[in-house]
Amino acid sequence: MTPAARLAAVCEILTIIDETPRPADSLVSGYFRARRYIGSGDRGEVSKLTYDVLRHQARLNWWLEYLGHPFSARARFLVYLKLHEKKTASEIDRLCDGSKYAPSTLLQNEKKLIADLKGHTLLHPSMPQAVLGECPAWAEEGLTERFGKTLMTELEVLLRPAPLDLRVNPLKTTREKAIAHLRHLDLDVEATPYSPVGLRVHNRPALGQITMLKDGSLEIQDEGSQLVALLVDAKAGERVVDFCAGAGGKTLAISVGMQNKGRIIACDVLASRLKRSGERFRRAGLHNIETHPLSSERDPWVKRHKGAFDRVLVDAPCSGCGTWRRNPDARWKSLGPGLEALVPLQASILESAARLVKGGGRLVYATCSLLPEENEKQIEKFLDNHPDFTLVPVSECGAVCPNLPDTGDYLSLTPAQHKTDGFFAAVMQRKVEEKKEEDAKES
Repeated sequence: MTPAARLAAVCEILTIIDETPRPADSLVSGYFRARRYIGSGDRGEVSKLTYDVLRHQARLNWWLEYLGHPFSARARFLVYLKLHEKKTASEIDRLCDGSKYAPSTLLQNEKKLIADLKGHTLLHPSMPQAVLGECPAWAEEGLTERFGKTLMTELEVLLRPAPLDLRVNPLKTTREKAIAHLRHLDLDVEATPYSPVGLRVHNRPALGQITMLKDGSLEIQDEGSQLVALLVDAKAGERVVDFCAGAGGKTLAISVGMQNKGRIIACDVLASRLKRSGERFRRAGLHNIETHPLSSERDPWVKRHKGAFDRVLVDAPCSGCGTWRRNPDARWKSLGPGLEALVPLQASILESAARLVKGGGRLVYATCSLLPEENEKQIEKFLDNHPDFTLVPVSECGAVCPNLPDTGDYLSLTPAQHKTDGFFAAVMQRKVEEKKEEDAKES
């Protein structure tokens, strides 16, 4: 592709993202699937440029409003080319010449926009902190409460692209062999500092060349997500529920930790996602996993299996603000319930899933959020209402993962501090009922 053709593709993709209520990653993938003639190098460059524009959306929109120009994906892209890529007006005019595969010719108001930007930089002294940090209004209060004076540091890191984290499947290979395989592909890879089965790839590989991903020896999974699965601490032979399993990433990691023994049930209200996860389980060589779709968090199945499980993981639906490095469009796109609906839903899911935990068993609540109302406040409220559960400080879970970072009673990871996605987890244990203890002594 010529440079102009790449710009035209980026502009087209950005317009599709603006107009389609689906995540950007699925739209970008769909765009390239429909255009298989675009080579891998061009796909990489177009994708990189697309996501970079998305990471600057609030600042680009600020300039459009400041200069009184109508909002559009193309207008944002023109501001990006001028202020971020530092292209001159004549360079932009030559790229947008309307020739075959190039962006259409600049309109008069677009030429004026570019002219008005002359002499400026992307950042302006009048920009509010939320604009500078690309922070949406719905998250600003909670993130400010969470980070205080270090908020801008965290927001800045959330604007950077995330590395590729992988999890080694010990049933099929070792971390040393996986590192050797990846380095043979000229990839910059290192062991993750906290997860004993994690790898971090710093350059951007074509995933198709990593054969260990195809045979289940490796799985794509952020180190923070790996640590959540480790905190479940499921043992071989136990009965486990992954209550909000989704595509099964944490289910896989938990099953491997159980050495493929015992029983783990992956539940979710989205049956289609569970169905797709089956192939991942088979590829990883796991056969102790069952899937069970739920009608809601209050599905009758939960009541029928009250107190039947040693471990229950609630990876609750959340705002996902901890994953903004990977999903920059999630700041601005409303693709599900808003925060005001998510918080009560999380509480209801946690309340229902807790019924599955047997006496002496553990309940792990997790989110990929950085907001206190989705994390610490949820757990504090749950424990106040459930005196039969006690908090197990993460600092006491060293046997599960000796290198866990010291984040207090909860696992509380941030991109700036731990170089993972933003993750939260709380481990709670259900007390054994006194009557059952007495019966056990008599027997």
